[in-house]
Amino acid sequence: MTSDRFVKFKFAAKIASVAAGALVLAACSGPQGDQPSNAGGGTAPTPGGGSGSLRVAVVTHGSAGDAFWNVVKNGAEAAGRQLGAQVDYKSDGDPGAQAKLIDNAVAQKVDGLVVSMANPDALRTSIENAVKAGIPVVTINSGESKSTEFGAITHVGQSETIAGEGAGKRLKDAGKTKMLCVIHEAGNIGQNQRCDGAKSTFGNVTTLQVDINNPTDAQSRIKGAVQADPSVDAVLALNSQVAAGAVTAIKGASSKAQVATFDLNTDVVNAIKSGDILFAVDQQQYEQGYLPIVFLKLYKENANTVGGGRPVLTGPGFVDKSNVDTIAPFTEKGTR
Repeated sequence: MTSDRFVKFKFAAKIASVAAGALVLAACSGPQGDQPSNAGGGTAPTPGGGSGSLRVAVVTHGSAGDAFWNVVKNGAEAAGRQLGAQVDYKSDGDPGAQAKLIDNAVAQKVDGLVVSMANPDALRTSIENAVKAGIPVVTINSGESKSTEFGAITHVGQSETIAGEGAGKRLKDAGKTKMLCVIHEAGNIGQNQRCDGAKSTFGNVTTLQVDINNPTDAQSRIKGAVQADPSVDAVLALNSQVAAGAVTAIKGASSKAQVATFDLNTDVVNAIKSGDILFAVDQQQYEQGYLPIVFLKLYKENANTVGGGRPVLTGPGFVDKSNVDTIAPFTEKGTR
């Protein structure tokens, strides 16, 4: 991360701290991802997301129950409880269905909207309609390059290109010479940006398309790829679930390839400890849920904006054997 972006992020984090209290209080509350959100309007209390006059709809492309997106949800709902805001979290991996969820939130006249944009073009009309209706939008996670164009007040996430560059450099520094980059969601521009970034710093990179919804087939495809090309000595997964399958696939193929991955869960943490995974790129997705609620409250109540036209970066950070023991307890709590 460049120094100027790091300063901007520290500044944004300080705003969150002042407005909402110490973030550690949210972490100590433990995971709340399985608690239901209130889908209705008004100011009725919601078990997951607090209560209050500020109503925020969070609409992501993650699948229900996904470990990564549960952490995003935990962050958004923790901020809602602390700030007295009503947070309604919904997700759908189908771009058309996600657009309809956004349209429904606009029809309910919510006070703020948080949206991840894995497929920005499919969501453009819905997001622009929200902006036209006077609803402030914060984009998160994916679609950074389209955020300002669509009218969002800021974007919260990591630069996928920069994260990919960092992953590629680390694998090159580890002495690896040929990388397999595994894309698990067709049409997700962020995943292509990760592989392209890795290629720019690593060099010899091929991509493999798998389907995250069919983990057995994904594992089989990875195994077949490393068996077909024994010169592959690095496999970069873009998801923690895919990483676990890659570890099993490589062992089954008797390959010496080393796995690295994007994103954390307890399985990845344990695999880093055991040496089965070299490192994980951590985009700190809890902040991608938490910070937008803070930013929308500040925007609605004090006309504050953050980022100065640039994204508020939550990563990339890197978790390896040097710091995994520090991070592990937070992963278990559902905040990393």
